[in-house]
Amino acid sequence: MKAVFRNWSRNQYATPAEVRTPASTDDVAAAVRDAAARGLRVRMTGTGHSFTGVALTDGLMLRPEALTGVEEAGDGLVRVAAGTRLRALNEELARRGLALANMGDITEQTVAGAVQTGTHGTGRDAGGLADQVAALEMVLADGSLVTVTEGDLFDAARVGLGALGIVTALTFRVEPAFLLRSERRPMPLSEILFSLDELTSANEHLDFFWLPHTDTCLTKRNNRSPGPARPPGAFRHWLDDRFLENTVFGALCAAGHRLPAAIPAINGLSARALSTSTCVDASYKVFTSVRDVRFLEMEYAVPREHLAQALRETRDLVELRDWRITFPVEVRVSPPSDAWLSTAYGRESAYIACHVYRPTPNPEYFAEVEKIMTRLGGRPHWGKLHTRDAGYLATVYPRFADFVRLRDELDPGRLFTNPYLDTVLG
Repeated sequence: MKAVFRNWSRNQYATPAEVRTPASTDDVAAAVRDAAARGLRVRMTGTGHSFTGVALTDGLMLRPEALTGVEEAGDGLVRVAAGTRLRALNEELARRGLALANMGDITEQTVAGAVQTGTHGTGRDAGGLADQVAALEMVLADGSLVTVTEGDLFDAARVGLGALGIVTALTFRVEPAFLLRSERRPMPLSEILFSLDELTSANEHLDFFWLPHTDTCLTKRNNRSPGPARPPGAFRHWLDDRFLENTVFGALCAAGHRLPAAIPAINGLSARALSTSTCVDASYKVFTSVRDVRFLEMEYAVPREHLAQALRETRDLVELRDWRITFPVEVRVSPPSDAWLSTAYGRESAYIACHVYRPTPNPEYFAEVEKIMTRLGGRPHWGKLHTRDAGYLATVYPRFADFVRLRDELDPGRLFTNPYLDTVLG
């Protein structure tokens, strides 16, 4: 019986013809040559934290569990094997007195999977993971091994979707470990809409969540601090991160699933329960969160100047339609990126992420919000649900045609493709 791979949210699955767990770059190269000789497609699949089918294959699936660990470190650079989870990388960097400048809030991803799909976090000055990459080691379709540090292939492959080759190691630029002062503060959405420029310029890392059916947002303002560290106590950490944000929130989502009409009241109760809190802790502990409640997500990056309009239209849409949305809408920001397929390529960007509880999908909600985002020139996150194809994406990515040309040169036989890539790249 063939193994079945399922992603974290359980909305994508694949039954590959064969699964291998390579233990070295040579093993990966041999697998690529073998797949080509047998007429199989080949993909390296991480921990399944993409909501799209970007990592799936019905051919040869490579699992990265044996390609882990920090391989080299020095001069502000750390080389790490592709299958290393972000959680393990954070802990090892902290042990060495180092840190990434910015990161997303999920730590279960592999470093290669997170970089290849454009994981970004939020930052006024610091970009996403791909912008912190100094070198990529890749196995190409002919089985050859290359390491790129600059030029077209480097700029294309940092957010390469696995379409240009299989990444086996990455070198990150790192810096001395630092503390962040994290302030959580509720604010009315109506007030935020009139102060977005001030909020984004005044905070190094701004993240906020709007509770649908209310006028309430929870803002998270994270800024560097000279210390001393004042981390939340063990009980407070458990209460906020485990019990309230996961156990209680999961119970509220389940209640809303059973009684949809109660969701506005549930969200109103949650809004009134929000309060201000502060702590000072290691950066990676502040950046990251625990996410146990399973959900589906769509996220779009729009030009920063369109953020207020996008939020107003999304709020108005939710108020007009007879939807019941339990999950908050998350908003983050990013400086311009020079990675060709980064959602922040060439422009100040703002991210609007819509979520739904996994047992209660709402395709209409995603579809209608997507219309707003695409009208404003939005770019969908490569690892989150969307319906865009190559025809649309070519209009919002200035280097899209260059990426496709490079793909044609490196993988003319489409060894690394799958149905998702056929749709988004053509």
